[in-house]
Amino acid sequence: MSFLETIKDRARAAKKTIVLPESGDIRTLKAADAILKEGISKVILIGNVKEIKAASTGLDLSKAECIDPGDYSKTNELSEKLAELRKSKGMTQKEAEELLKTDPLYLGCMLVKENLADGMVAGAVYSTANVLRPSLQILKTAPGIKLVSSFFIMVVPDCDLGSGADGSKGVFLFSDCGLVQNPTADELAAIAQSSAESFRKLVNEEPKVAMLSHSTKGSAKHPDVDKVVEAVRIAKESAPHLMLDGELQLDAAIVPEIGKQKAPDSTVAGHANVLIFPDLDSGNIGYKLVQRMAKADAYGPITQGISKPVNDLSRGCSVDDIVGVTAITAVLV
Repeated sequence: MSFLETIKDRARAAKKTIVLPESGDIRTLKAADAILKEGISKVILIGNVKEIKAASTGLDLSKAECIDPGDYSKTNELSEKLAELRKSKGMTQKEAEELLKTDPLYLGCMLVKENLADGMVAGAVYSTANVLRPSLQILKTAPGIKLVSSFFIMVVPDCDLGSGADGSKGVFLFSDCGLVQNPTADELAAIAQSSAESFRKLVNEEPKVAMLSHSTKGSAKHPDVDKVVEAVRIAKESAPHLMLDGELQLDAAIVPEIGKQKAPDSTVAGHANVLIFPDLDSGNIGYKLVQRMAKADAYGPITQGISKPVNDLSRGCSVDDIVGVTAITAVLV
């Protein structure tokens, strides 16, 4: 069974409710149809009910809950709670009500905040900044988490490296590939810890975390290397239970023979399945190289660090992408 089919099975068993707020986009409606047919999760669509019905000809959305922001019975209650959350910024209830009626992302986040839904998937229409802004204002970061970051699950075909369920290989987590431009040592350590937990939840395997660099164990000297070394120290100090090591070059991190040669005392070298890139440039380039040249499946970007799961799609996403990210979101609840 493929990684995604395993995730879909787990999502079906979880029986969660996911908000899809971008009902004005036909991809979202087609994805909702597929999600409901496959039983991946319950679905809440936000938008004008008549417009949703008119746009969904040939689709079966009868089991979806459709919430019209302009005519929703809980708007007053939710606006009171949103105004309370944002009172330090001077938001009034009238302003909160107007926001909930005009911005489906804010309404979606409030549904998640008040346990009327379990998670939200958006970004087919809205930018990353627009998706994350209400998420951080309303849901905030999870307890003990310093920052929000992102990751991709990479499933590489015919690969004997990495980890997968049931002893299979070829599954990796790459982070951060989408959000944190040039993380500090503290931020890299935080990304590593969040990524390890995300890998454990999604893959059901023990994470082996490699902090990547162009250097392995002092083979090069540079401030960029020093940053990774410091991140390793911080991560080991704050999460001593993690299998984590660095700084490691990519080949030393994932190829057993090279790991043994370059870092013989490391329990991670040669066996890593969670790869933490030193900056956004290397992470983004790295995942796209593997996706295109190794024909890997890339699931993401998946957001980590928010108190409840909200995931941001690429605006170029396909219907299948929305379905897959919805299944992952349901598993991460």
